[in-house]
Amino acid sequence: MNKGSILIIDDEERLRHLLARIVGLEGYHILEASNAKAGLKLLEREEIQLVISDVKLPDANGVDLTATIKSLYPYIEIIVLTAFGTIQDGVRAIKNGAFDYITKGDDNEKIIPLVSKAMDKALLQYKVVLLERKIFKQYSFKNIIGHSKALQQAIELAKKVSSTNTTVLLTGETGTGKEVFAQAIHYEGSRKNKNFVAINCSTIGKDLLESELFGHKSGAFTGAVKDKKGLFEEANEGTIFLDEIGEMNIDLQAKLLRVIETGSFIKVGETKETKVNVRIIAATNRDLQKESETGNFRLDLFYRLSVFQIKLPSLQERKEDIQRLAEHFSEYFAEKVNKRIRGFHPDFLNALKQHPWKGNIRELKNIIERAVILAEDDQLSFESLPYDFDTSHISDAVFSLEEVEKVHIRKVLNYTKGNKTEAARLLNIGLTTLYRKIEEYKL
Repeated sequence: MNKGSILIIDDEERLRHLLARIVGLEGYHILEASNAKAGLKLLEREEIQLVISDVKLPDANGVDLTATIKSLYPYIEIIVLTAFGTIQDGVRAIKNGAFDYITKGDDNEKIIPLVSKAMDKALLQYKVVLLERKIFKQYSFKNIIGHSKALQQAIELAKKVSSTNTTVLLTGETGTGKEVFAQAIHYEGSRKNKNFVAINCSTIGKDLLESELFGHKSGAFTGAVKDKKGLFEEANEGTIFLDEIGEMNIDLQAKLLRVIETGSFIKVGETKETKVNVRIIAATNRDLQKESETGNFRLDLFYRLSVFQIKLPSLQERKEDIQRLAEHFSEYFAEKVNKRIRGFHPDFLNALKQHPWKGNIRELKNIIERAVILAEDDQLSFESLPYDFDTSHISDAVFSLEEVEKVHIRKVLNYTKGNKTEAARLLNIGLTTLYRKIEEYKL
């Protein structure tokens, strides 16, 4: 069983091989390098959790190498070995991030328990790194599906602003993926290792929303039995995503404006200010400038929120992305319900492309989930669409007798698991006729 990977860096080949054998017998995967340059190359290519390095190397000092490795791979633990230990080198090695500093030969009996302790710590740190990589991959811009020009323009703008701390306002219809964009901006920015906190401002009443955002002191109102941190505090040094910002009460908007301008707020029932450093990403499906003209939204807040505005295209504006999105969702839901879906029948795909998609990506996702659940074979078909699916934009060919016959034959073939003789019997037609129709309908 592989208990972790260890890189041994030492130019004394005999001693390096001996140490590799001793440590390798404990179940660790061992890699070797004779100098610092070769060791750093291995660290680039391999997933290594622990380094054991000699101090005196042909091309570097092991104590200095410790600092280099730690700057590149903070999760890796390092044990420094020396033939002639000095207190000064030992102190410097520890300051540079070494797990320990020991003398060769004299400390042979200590090496295995020391390696075990260092590896335990390194593996915990490595798990965190793997989790961060998974999160980054899940929420990166690469995970936003679609190649349409409208979408790519929005992505390019989001990429440019992600490396800054600028407030961002995402606009567009409901269901266009505003939270997905907000997450990508956060996880590809400098705050990616800090909290991303999201709240939908339309789902919570004014008083409760104020407490959720800014927190409260014990006794501030009925039911406030203890102090509570607000989401702005939870997001300190990170990002807060305020979805449906246009629904926020006008009085609460003033408090939000103060946070943007001063980085401080007062909790409900508190008298002193709380300071935070939070990046704000807001989203709305409303025209906030028009809302401000009617008095429903503060114009000064709109200007502060819209420093960098990105409009997300509706699905109607990026119809060329529908097939790829449908493929993605069908793969996802097929895995969840343990089905094998290989694609779509032409009538199903045609219906998707002609549908107006007023609910955008969210609606498409729900439609595909339903279709996967109802699928009777390995392709999604028109009959798995909901009965109230908007067919006003769909070709009349979908409703022709020929199409009905095609769908029925496909169902019967699926029922007989491809047995054409049995299918012909159930359809009450000759086998030759069935073969002709299979070829005609390209079944």
